[in-house]
Amino acid sequence: MARLKITQTKSGIGGKQNQRDTLRSLGLHKIGQSVVKDDKPEFRGMANTVAHLVTVEEVD
Repeated sequence: MARLKITQTKSGIGGKQNQRDTLRSLGLHKIGQSVVKDDKPEFRGMANTVAHLVTVEEVD
């Protein structure tokens, strides 16, 4: 199964509460921090919600 590497590139400060909550749900706390998640619709949707704050790469 493919996996997604999600890296936080911008701060959530000043963003909407749901966007800050989404970053925390993904496990992101600092700029530059990365997490690897399974490629599931749930994680794709979360990454889409904060697309302006993160970069997403597919890894194997």
